[in-house]
This record gives sequence, structure tokens and C-alpha cells, in this order.
Amino acid sequence: MIALIVALGVTIVLFMLTGQGKETPDPIQKFREQSRSQLGSNRRLGRSVDTSALRQRLDRFRSFLEPADKEELGEARMQMIQAGYHGRNAVRDFHAAKFVLALGGLLLGLAYSLVLPPAEGSSILLTVVPVLVPTLIGYYIPIYWVGKRRKERQTQIQRGFPDALDLLLICSEAGQSMDQSIARVARELKAGYPALAEEFATVSHEIKAGKDRLEVLKDMGERSGNADIRSFVTVLIQSATYGTSVADALRVYAAEMRDKRVMLAEEKANILPTKLTLGTMMFTVPPLLIILIGPSVHGVIVMLSTADFGL
Repeated sequence: MIALIVALGVTIVLFMLTGQGKETPDPIQKFREQSRSQLGSNRRLGRSVDTSALRQRLDRFRSFLEPADKEELGEARMQMIQAGYHGRNAVRDFHAAKFVLALGGLLLGLAYSLVLPPAEGSSILLTVVPVLVPTLIGYYIPIYWVGKRRKERQTQIQRGFPDALDLLLICSEAGQSMDQSIARVARELKAGYPALAEEFATVSHEIKAGKDRLEVLKDMGERSGNADIRSFVTVLIQSATYGTSVADALRVYAAEMRDKRVMLAEEKANILPTKLTLGTMMFTVPPLLIILIGPSVHGVIVMLSTADFGL
């Protein structure tokens, strides 16, 4: 079994180094890399292009590390963006991390099996588990990390969105345009809700680049994965379609978001006594029983030990 696992790992590595590495080089790639390296120093969003040897090597295995289907690739990129990784090579780096960590876990398990081999006559399960467990752990560590980042980011966006609506309403009633309000909200929320501030900053930059505001806001709703933001975009579309005031629509929707926040807080407060009941029973009832019944049990034991039954 160990020999088969070693052969499988070596075969995968040789396949990557021989089969996938022989791709036809792009004659314009050199000029692209030069232009990207020149523009990288002027970028202010922290997404500079890394031209290191590792990243160039990963480019050779792009077809192996990225899904071939465009729909699957788009879904994978959307998941990485929702987790906060906006780089164009985020999907490739994610799959590369899974492969490298799984291979490292495989080698670690093989080394452990060689140093401390199982006893003779052991079952196949005891032989495979020391190799299989580190491999699975290394494979699922990137998946767990990305899922955790995605959930934390969506939670932060959900908590900060009512405050963002209030700031948008204040800026709109103060006479600022929607574009100016979005840029101001991005600056104000940077300290408290950096994920939501990043989304509003992206919207502001895309609007300045010439994209349609409603399309940019729709993209923001898809990136954030938040139903409230998508509903907010629908409200703005309806306001623009029927010609109603944006400030009035923001006022009504902001009030609904505040009511929703209060309802969520009340829901958590109502669930708290139920959660405390189990802890109260575990840490209060046993000491109470010991205090009340303990002396009686002790007296019965002493009486039975000193009693003379005439035997």
C-alpha cells in the first residue's frame, strides 16, 4: 500500500513537470510582463503583479491548477473574491496551495511510516491511516481557511451595511451626489468595517472609470454575497426608473435595515436563556445535589459499615 501511494505521488509530480510544462510559449508574454512590472509601482490598490520565479512556474501549470470550464472558473473566482482575494491568480494559487500541502502531508505520512513502521500483521487500516490523515489535512486546510475568511467577511458586511446606509442618507441629504456619497462612505467605514469600505471603494473607482453606477452596484451585490445589498440595488433601480427621490428611498430602506438589526439583536437575546440552561444544569445541579444528598448518603454508608446484623 505504501509503495502504491509513493508511486502515485511520483507519477503526479512527473506528470506536472513533463506533460503540463511543455506549453507553447506566448511571444507577447515577455512584453506583457515588462509592461506589468512598469505599471506595478504606480498601483495604489495593493494588487501589484509578482514576477517571481515561483509565480512564473505556476503560470506554466495554469491548465492543471485552474478549472477548464469557464463557468466553474467564474464561480471559483467569485468565491475567492467573496473571501477577500481579488488577485487575478487567486484561483490558481488556491489550487496550488491545496496540491502542495496535500503532497507535503503525503510525504510527511510516508516518512512517519518509514521511521515507525506498523507492527507485522497489522490491518490495512492501521497502515494507511498515518499516510492518509496528513494528506487530507493538508488538502482541506486551504478550503477551511478560505471558507472561514468568506464567512467572516460576509458577516462584517452584514453588520456594517445599516451604518453605511445611514451615512449615505446623511451625505445625500447634505447635497452630495451619489458618487460623492459612496466615496465618502468608503473613507468613513475604513476603520470600523474594512471589508465593506473596500467594496464601496471598488464601486467608487469603477464609477470613476466610466462604468454604469447600477451595474457597478449589482456587481457589488454579487461580490459581497449579501441579500440586503442586492435589495438595496433593486431599490435604487426602481427609484431611477420611476423618477422618485433617492434620498426618500434611502430613508425608507435605512429605517428597515435599522429595524432588522434590532430584530436580530432581540432574536439573539431571546436565544441566550436557552443556551444558558444547559450550562446552568451542568455546573449548578451537581454541586446542589452533593450538598443536599451528600450528608445523607455519607450517614447511610457509615451506618451500614458499623451495623451488626448478628452474623
